[in-house]
Amino acid sequence: MPTLPEKLEALVEPLTRRDPESPLRWTCKSTRRLTEELAGVGICVGRQTVTRQLHELGYSLQANRKTEEGREHPDRNAQFEHINQQATGEMRCGNPVISVDTKKRELVGNYKNNGCKWHRKGEATKVQGYDFPDPDIPRAFPYGIYDLSRNEGFVNVGSDHDTSQFAVASIRAW
Repeated sequence: MPTLPEKLEALVEPLTRRDPESPLRWTCKSTRRLTEELAGVGICVGRQTVTRQLHELGYSLQANRKTEEGREHPDRNAQFEHINQQATGEMRCGNPVISVDTKKRELVGNYKNNGCKWHRKGEATKVQGYDFPDPDIPRAFPYGIYDLSRNEGFVNVGSDHDTSQFAVASIRAW
């Protein structure tokens, strides 16, 4: 009769992902799913036990990382050269060339945001303790436009998500 570690390893191993240079291993199955699959083969344990056993088997909870490049399009460099040539020509003629970018939405109000400011010790800005999603809390959607010729930027902040109408309205406002 297989033991819990052996059965758990059998459930995880086919989907195990690992870097051959690293001793760490990971799986895309949740502890809830593994607990259910173990129950299906007659081993009834809780998720905490599955978590502890995974650690003992050398697994760890990790987020994925963007490290692999996909195949490059064979004409990629030619595409960028063409765009650059067109933009340079338009700028020479006095026409605007802009770069547009939308940023992640932000809560409006006294909420934590990333970044730091210098304050006297113990005098950091106090903000709300919780920032759970709430339909009553407005969101701000910044949409940036950068004019390459003038080296000037413009940011339009709206309360609508990134739609084509908002993008057009931002460019018109610029």
